[in-house]
Amino acid sequence: MQWRLEDIDLSTMDFWRRPWSEREAAFALLRRESPVAHFEDPVIEGTAVEFPRGNGYWALTRYRDVATASRHPELFLSGPGAVSQLDLPPEMVEYFSGMISTDNPRHARLRRIVANAFNPRTVRAIEDDIERVAHRVVSDARERGTGDFVTDVAAPFPVEIIGNMMGIPPSEHGTMLRCSNVILSSGDPQFIAEGTDPVVAFLEAGATLTGLMEELGAYRRENPVDDLTSALVNAEIESERLSAQELSSFFVLLVTAGNETTRTAIAHALIALTEHPEQRERWRRDVAALTPTAVDEIVRWASPVIWMRRTLAGDVTLSGVDLHAGDKVLLFYNSANRDEDAFDDPYRFDLGRTPNDHFGFGAPGPHFCLGAHLARREIAVVWRELFSVMPGVHASGAPTQLASSFVNGVTHLPYDVGG
Repeated sequence: MQWRLEDIDLSTMDFWRRPWSEREAAFALLRRESPVAHFEDPVIEGTAVEFPRGNGYWALTRYRDVATASRHPELFLSGPGAVSQLDLPPEMVEYFSGMISTDNPRHARLRRIVANAFNPRTVRAIEDDIERVAHRVVSDARERGTGDFVTDVAAPFPVEIIGNMMGIPPSEHGTMLRCSNVILSSGDPQFIAEGTDPVVAFLEAGATLTGLMEELGAYRRENPVDDLTSALVNAEIESERLSAQELSSFFVLLVTAGNETTRTAIAHALIALTEHPEQRERWRRDVAALTPTAVDEIVRWASPVIWMRRTLAGDVTLSGVDLHAGDKVLLFYNSANRDEDAFDDPYRFDLGRTPNDHFGFGAPGPHFCLGAHLARREIAVVWRELFSVMPGVHASGAPTQLASSFVNGVTHLPYDVGG
C-alpha cells in the first residue's frame, strides 16, 4: 500500500487492524516526513462510558526523539498515565499501571522496594522454575505434534512462571491468563464477548487480579514462604513497605506486561524463524553462542509494547516541532526499532545483530523494564528447549494479529513440530 500522510490515523482501530507490513510502511513515512505528528484522541469503541476529549497527542516516531523523552523524566512525565492515550481518573491509572505511571520521588521508592525483593535466592528459584516449566510445556507440544503455538506454548509458559513466582495457586493461572487477555485486548472481540462493554470488562478483570493479590498478600505478611509475594510484602527500604494497593498494582502490571512481552516475543520469533530459515538454521547450529544476540534481535523485531505515553511538564522542541507544557506524547518503540538512522538495514532479521540498542524493553531511563532480564531468560530457555525437543517446529499457517495499538500481539499461530 502506498501511504499519504493525510491518510495515516494512528488513533483508529482500522489502522491497527492492518497487516504488519502496511503499518510498518506508514511509520516509515512518518519518520521521513512528519516524525512528530499530531493525532486526535481515540474513541473507544463499544462502550457507554464517557471519557473527556483531550487535545490529542504527538507521536514520536524517530529513535533519537524517543530516547530524549525517556532520558528526561523530569520533563516527560509518566504520572498522568503511561498506558492510556486518554486522560483517565487517577484511581484508574493506579489500578492498571501502578509503578510505570509514577514519577519521582514515588517511582524511585517503589522501584527500590521491588528491586530489593529480587534477591539472589529469589532469582535462583525463578531461573530454576523457568527451566522446569519450559521443558514441560515444550515436551507437551511435541506430543501434540501440531496445534496453536500461542495457546500451547507462548501464552501458558510466562503465565505459569509469573504465577509460580508470586505463589499464585496453579488453579488460578487460567484466571491470570484470561484477565491479562482482557486488559490488553483493546476491546478485540477475540477476548471480549459481543455486547460486552470493553471498559467494564477491563475493570472487572483488574478487580479479579487485585482480589487475588490482596488475599494472598495479606496471608503472606503473616505466613511468608520462598515466593516473590512474601519478599514484596516484607521488603523494607528506609522503614517503607509496599501498601496493599501498591502490591496489587504491581501484580496487575507483572501479570499483564510480564506475560505479554514474553508471549509476544516468543510467538513473533516462530513467525520470523519460519520466514527466515537461514537464520533459524544459524541459531540451531550454535544455540549457546548465538542466543544472547538472537534474543535481543527477536525483541527488537517483535517490539511487543508499541508505545508508552508521557505528558510534558514544560516546553520542548523535537525534530523541529515545538511542544508545550501539558501536551501528551506517545513514544512509538516499534517505529524507533525500525529507524534507519539508528539501525543498519533495520528491516533485516539478523540474529547476530550487534550493536543492537533496541527499545523493545523501553528506552534507557528510570522506566526501563524492570523485568528485562527475566524476559530475556524466558525467551532464551524456551527456544533452547524448542531446538532440543522439536528442532523442526515451524509456523504452518498465517498468524492472527491482536487488534491493538498498544500490544503487537499474536492471538493464534498454527504450528507443526516438523520432522
